[in-house]
Amino acid sequence: MKHTIYPLFVLLLIFSAGCNVKDSNARVIKQDFNIKAANLLLPIQDEAPEIKVTVEYPDSMSQSPYFIRLAQDTIDYWVKLDVDKYKNKTISLNFEGIEKNSFALKNIKQSDKFDFTFNEMYRPTFHFSPEYGWMNDPNGMVYFDEEYHLFYQYNPFGAVWGNMHWGHAVSTDLVSWTYLPIAIGPDSLGSIFSGSAVIDKNNTAGFGENALVAIYTSAGKVQAQSIAYSTDKGRTFTKYESNPVIPNDGIPDFRDPKVFWHNETNQWVMSLATKQTITFYGSPNLKEWTKLSEFGEGIGNHAGVWECPDLFPLKYEGKTKWVLLVSINPGGPNGGSATQYFIGNFDGTNFHPDNLPYPLWMDYGRDNYAGVTWSNIPESDGRRLFIGWMSNWDYANQVPSKYFRSANTVPRELKLANNGSHLILTSYPVREIEKLRKTDLKSVDQFTVKEEYTIEQLIESNVGSYEIEFTLSPNAAKTVGFTLANDKNENLTFKFDKKLKQITLDRRNSGLTTFKDNFASEIIAPLVDRKEFKIRLLIDKASAELFVNEGETVMSTIFFPTEVMNKIKFTSEGGEIQISNLKSYNLN
Repeated sequence: MKHTIYPLFVLLLIFSAGCNVKDSNARVIKQDFNIKAANLLLPIQDEAPEIKVTVEYPDSMSQSPYFIRLAQDTIDYWVKLDVDKYKNKTISLNFEGIEKNSFALKNIKQSDKFDFTFNEMYRPTFHFSPEYGWMNDPNGMVYFDEEYHLFYQYNPFGAVWGNMHWGHAVSTDLVSWTYLPIAIGPDSLGSIFSGSAVIDKNNTAGFGENALVAIYTSAGKVQAQSIAYSTDKGRTFTKYESNPVIPNDGIPDFRDPKVFWHNETNQWVMSLATKQTITFYGSPNLKEWTKLSEFGEGIGNHAGVWECPDLFPLKYEGKTKWVLLVSINPGGPNGGSATQYFIGNFDGTNFHPDNLPYPLWMDYGRDNYAGVTWSNIPESDGRRLFIGWMSNWDYANQVPSKYFRSANTVPRELKLANNGSHLILTSYPVREIEKLRKTDLKSVDQFTVKEEYTIEQLIESNVGSYEIEFTLSPNAAKTVGFTLANDKNENLTFKFDKKLKQITLDRRNSGLTTFKDNFASEIIAPLVDRKEFKIRLLIDKASAELFVNEGETVMSTIFFPTEVMNKIKFTSEGGEIQISNLKSYNLN
């Protein structure tokens, strides 16, 4: 992963502001700053209450206020306000609900550098995470001119949810990412919630041939759909002057537009989350939209709000089927948020689901949510590529990382397969992940497990980011399993129970778990009985992604060990099992 940050040893330039302070009846404090550096650095304390902050620039005022957890008595970390273009000018910050002599105001600084501890304990090595601050849903994923664009829900003013912007990063290979400046920020219509991006090859919107058009939710007093466009490969965006393009007609949860071009009906099609259904819209030009149909009543899981839909085609045995992803919160199979899916047909107006045992879940772990797929992947590639947010709304704001919160899953390829009973959606790491494998690996051809077998050292120089592959043959055993562990007896256990027909992932003793009372848990997935199970497990500091039989069953989980887990113990009950072709790799 490529990180564009400054070295940690660069010191902050402390600014002592000669400021004008005004205290009104509304308790609004105005502080003026004569800008001498690129950034204003704001001190943050995650447990502090939010303070309303409005910025007055020499040429304008921020159209939407920020709500920032300014430090009251302890500084957890710093965030930045980019003021580089205002050097030698004055900007003003208006603070509502704070005292003029407060700890926070005394500690605001200016600096040309922005430094923080990037290599903190739980920062992943090969999963995408934000440079700093909070991240949730992946947004606007599109491939264009040899770059994979990843936008994402982003709070640049703290490591908890709020102040939603679209963050931005690009990659040429899906494994190394370069941070780019914030793409889209709040305006008079509200915060910038989730959405998608397309390449307008035929200039249907009139923004220019091959314009990159973002379609997103404006989340103000109501939620509505807006668009913005870029003609410089996503480096800068211009918001459409007649936003919103789909106003809200009274639905409280009205968000997350996912758009694609439908050749057969010669129109753009949008899937939009509308409370507990998905509403489809059509448009000739991305600006004028007509409701086509609505899907979801009486089918699937309805225990929570539906979010982040994605409708796309996949081939199975030479025929085209359509898959509809729908994230839901709460209501996941193991609590909190998760993503269900439907398989069927789409005629340009209506989605018709096949008769399958819904709800079907694309990932039974607790930590894969709001994922959607990239648009504009070349036909020569032909893959349907997916990435998800690796957390759960049950505890996302409380996890024990410090300068950032949340990472994404590894990019995955989606396919259709038959599990012996019906069609399912599989997901499996993209082939590019294999480029991360280092030459130092451990390989064992085959061994037998009778009750218990332990490998004391998986990898010689294990820093917590590695991969394990093996084939497990249960034979006559009723229960088989494997456990990752460290010298502090922290462990992560996977158990395959043929009688109960389930896989259990136990993270109750995996390290730090008490930050939220519903984190420590056993996580369950259905087990399809096979003569052998091909296992692939990706570990990255604070996450584990289990893929069984090339993505037939997937379980993604986060966990927080206090030291690296470098042992693996295999167990069996009711008979001997065989482990073959075991390989473990460092990933970097």
